[in-house]
Amino acid sequence: MYERSFVTTLCERLKEPRRFIQIVIGPRQTGKSTGVSQALDKLSIPIVEYAFDRPRDRRSAKLEELWGQAREMLDTSPEAILSLDEIQKVPDWSSTVKFLWDEDTRHGNNIKVVVTGSSALTLRGGMAESLKGRFEEIVSTQWTLAECRDAFGYSLDDFLFFGGYPGAAALKDDPDRWFAYMHDSIIEPTITQDVLEMETVKKPALLRALFEIGAMYSAQEISYRKLLGQLDDRGNTEVVSHYLDLLSHAGLLSGLRKYDEKPLRSKTSSPRLLVHDTSLMTAASEEEAEALFANPAQKGHLIETAAGAYLLERSRQERFSVRWWRDRNDEVDFVITKGRKRTAIEVKGGQARRTKGLGAFVERYPGTYVLIVGAESCPLEEFLLGNISLFQ
Repeated sequence: MYERSFVTTLCERLKEPRRFIQIVIGPRQTGKSTGVSQALDKLSIPIVEYAFDRPRDRRSAKLEELWGQAREMLDTSPEAILSLDEIQKVPDWSSTVKFLWDEDTRHGNNIKVVVTGSSALTLRGGMAESLKGRFEEIVSTQWTLAECRDAFGYSLDDFLFFGGYPGAAALKDDPDRWFAYMHDSIIEPTITQDVLEMETVKKPALLRALFEIGAMYSAQEISYRKLLGQLDDRGNTEVVSHYLDLLSHAGLLSGLRKYDEKPLRSKTSSPRLLVHDTSLMTAASEEEAEALFANPAQKGHLIETAAGAYLLERSRQERFSVRWWRDRNDEVDFVITKGRKRTAIEVKGGQARRTKGLGAFVERYPGTYVLIVGAESCPLEEFLLGNISLFQ
């Protein structure tokens, strides 16, 4: 079975002295639970492992019972691990975990805790409310080209169309089953279970429509005014912006802000919509690969989406920002910044593209590093494989 890099990270952290709760977070169906099990299998430490799948067990009393089992293991072992999956289904889970963790800290109980769940929104809420200073985050994103190539033998075109959900890989030769899997096992459960059931969403139809339009317009700028027009003027810009945040935390769709050294102007700019995986775009189009690749404009947006999704994935692990830039007719596809480092990235999607925007951006912001993805010095495949440095 293929092993992702975060498995090693988790394993090494669990070998360290007890310091933090390890929270494995990311979109559903990206291999979080499998990765945690792989890491635990490498350790010779007593483990209590549990998934809160059954409705009758989704209560704090069950969580306390499991914690008690881990504490009993300390009678015969100097340490124990408690691994809790789907913990977001336990009401007020973070307060209970905080109480029990702090109790162990006071009493010197060497219990190391791993938490994971399918709802990144709920996990992040609990982390922010109760667990500040008590956890480390390990991110499980959609799979990269390098991972899909090594695990499933994907070509570049395979990856552009089928994206990085491992469960869908076995269905790539059966388009009807693949489309059904993407809608029934990825898109619909994420929207219904990870967003609508976990957050107060007053206009669920608006949120669904926003995702559908966002997938259609991925890698393109769309003004809030035009977006509201596409959504039949339901809601306002604040609501749409909030729903974009929810979809982003759920691993579906982000609205990239325009780069500006003045943060206020950046926050009020029109978003550049970007799905987190190309499969979300192709599944929404319901066009088969041959037809999509035969359309230069559609293929161009798909390539730009792949590059943008790759940058988002890297940004979550390496903590840099991803934005875009435009001034009148001058445009840059992506601008990434980390501290004082800044890189402007143009993506050549197959059609002839002017790079005048890069020159205008560098003139305005001297010292900017420039990448042209798809150029001879930066081939798309090498970029997506992680063989190109993002910062100078």
